[in-house]
Amino acid sequence: FLQFVFHIYTTGFALLNGNGTAKAEEYSLQQKQIFCGLGAITYAACIGALPLVFMDRYTSKSSLTELVVKKLLPAPLFGLMSAFTVVVVRSPEFENGIEVMDSNGKVVGVSQKAGEKAVKETALSRAVLFGTTFFLPAVLTYFVERAKFAKTPHALASVRMFAVTSVLAGMLPVSLSMFPQCGVIKRADLEPEILSSTEETELFYNRGI
Repeated sequence: FLQFVFHIYTTGFALLNGNGTAKAEEYSLQQKQIFCGLGAITYAACIGALPLVFMDRYTSKSSLTELVVKKLLPAPLFGLMSAFTVVVVRSPEFENGIEVMDSNGKVVGVSQKAGEKAVKETALSRAVLFGTTFFLPAVLTYFVERAKFAKTPHALASVRMFAVTSVLAGMLPVSLSMFPQCGVIKRADLEPEILSSTEETELFYNRGI
């Protein structure tokens, strides 16, 4: 359930903060994104919970298995599934294309390649944000638990919450600054119909968040 709630939030954020270029009827485009988003949320939540379910039912609960499955594996899965939901919910951007502009802000065309680049950059930044946010606190909590600095489960949970909050606060500006909000794509990387409409060597697009 918690996985489901987390991915609802991240998918909704990606849907609301994508590139606004419209290439299809507004209703059908939004409907497709909502259906894709619901599918991505369900899939990501199931994948995120699968290792814990598998360990509880089919494997011996050794300390090493518990460390890997419960503490280390969720972090890369969170990162991968966060990137996956971004790609799925914003798939119309690389299927239909997004607007590209010259240095004066004039729209010179709609490019699928720019849309693909924008979605890939956003997905990577989201993977880094949540992968790091859940990985570093898990490692810190493990060493705190081994060193017995936290005497009670409540104290250990407080340490973990503080670590997650601190890492998230530090990683948020890092992930947002990995790629510029106003993305740049070289003219040679664009479609032929756009190449013929401008002589500028670099064009710009709105990457989304």
